[in-house]
Amino acid sequence: MSDSTLEEPGTTAPADLRTDRRRVVFATVVGTTVEWYDFFIYAQAAGLVFASLFFAPAGPAVATLLSFLTVGISFLFRPLGALLAGHFGDKYGRRVVLVLTLVLMGVATTLVGLLPTYAAIGVTAPVLLILLRVLQGVSAGGEWGGAALMAVEHAPTDRRGLFGASPQIGVPIGLLLASGTMTLMAIVAPGDAFLEWGWRVPFLLSFVLILVGHYVRRRVEESPVFLEVADRKVRTRTPVVALFRRHAPLVIIAALVFAGNNAVGYMTTGGYIQNYASDPAGPLALERSSVLLAVTGSAVFWLASTWTAGWVSDRLGRRRTYVLGWLLQLAGVFALFPLVDTGQIELLFAGISILAIGLGFTYGQQSAYYAELFPASIRFSGVSISYALGAILGGAFAPTIATALVQSTHTTWSVALYLAGMTVIGLAATLLLRDRTGIPLGPDHEAEQAVSPVYGLSKR
Repeated sequence: MSDSTLEEPGTTAPADLRTDRRRVVFATVVGTTVEWYDFFIYAQAAGLVFASLFFAPAGPAVATLLSFLTVGISFLFRPLGALLAGHFGDKYGRRVVLVLTLVLMGVATTLVGLLPTYAAIGVTAPVLLILLRVLQGVSAGGEWGGAALMAVEHAPTDRRGLFGASPQIGVPIGLLLASGTMTLMAIVAPGDAFLEWGWRVPFLLSFVLILVGHYVRRRVEESPVFLEVADRKVRTRTPVVALFRRHAPLVIIAALVFAGNNAVGYMTTGGYIQNYASDPAGPLALERSSVLLAVTGSAVFWLASTWTAGWVSDRLGRRRTYVLGWLLQLAGVFALFPLVDTGQIELLFAGISILAIGLGFTYGQQSAYYAELFPASIRFSGVSISYALGAILGGAFAPTIATALVQSTHTTWSVALYLAGMTVIGLAATLLLRDRTGIPLGPDHEAEQAVSPVYGLSKR
């Protein structure tokens, strides 16, 4: 199914094509939800229990930093996952990579739920925890690019943003499930029971979710763009080498776009707000279950704004939608801590929900935006590596940086300024790129796709 065979705007696709597209959308939502449920469960636990269970001998303050560092360490291995997934995804297809990354993530997450603590096996416990987090990082590095391309490359030209929002909304749904499950366990097993066994249950549930996700993804047809690339035998022997030889500046700028969103998003998805607001020794000391419930509720706003941003980008264009999103996100950054620091759970919920709206508008269109930036033959490598590098520059150590800033300055305004700076970086990177909304994605248009969208560059 090439670009030329997609129906024109306003026409109706054949019934079997519509069915296939619905299956793709469902599969990308379900698979991405499961992947990010697993990833966020770890971040939630890092903010709530890992400091005392795996790093207690380091002392409370250092243990918290070490716990958040394990969240960030996994990001350093995302590029490895992106390199592997990009290489094999561009050579052998999107679907096989999606199935493998889903299984790897699920196995690693389930094993975290079975880990003995430091009190049981000593230093071996945090070492094993870190190794399993590394496996999660490798999986996450390869997951998103494949899901994004499956959704966008199956989409009609005028609805790429909407279709591409399907893997994007899997992220807030994953956060909603992760926070919701942790909230439930905090209620069912309060206090010491949560530390002893309650936190483990969400990790063990991953095994069931992974079976569902695996079944759904195996039923999806391969990306039509990849099938065209394979039929024309235009696959690149070493896609990663070709990517950096021809498009290195584009990769860096695209990574900075995502970094601006990711650093801010990891205030909740990385567990920072949960730890800051519920720490018994902290300035707020709010009830853990209430904070988790507020984060769960805010994920609904993130989901809605993410889906809306994908739809809006098909009408306004990706670039304009991003600019709107950066302005909304900046407003959310400056509203966040004044509301959180009131110590009132209702205002904390309002703060993270306002932020979630801006986050959605700098995330929902990303699948279509990234897919339209790179040529077909190296697209999987381009989107995966840009995404992985953006995650390192953005969210990898955002909770650790925020913790260190508050410890050194004794004010959350330092964190707000850091997040505002990252937002401005994302805006600046967006303005460096031309809008390519609607560009043909098939291999017949490789020459057009290879013209750099970076202002000032036009080499092929």
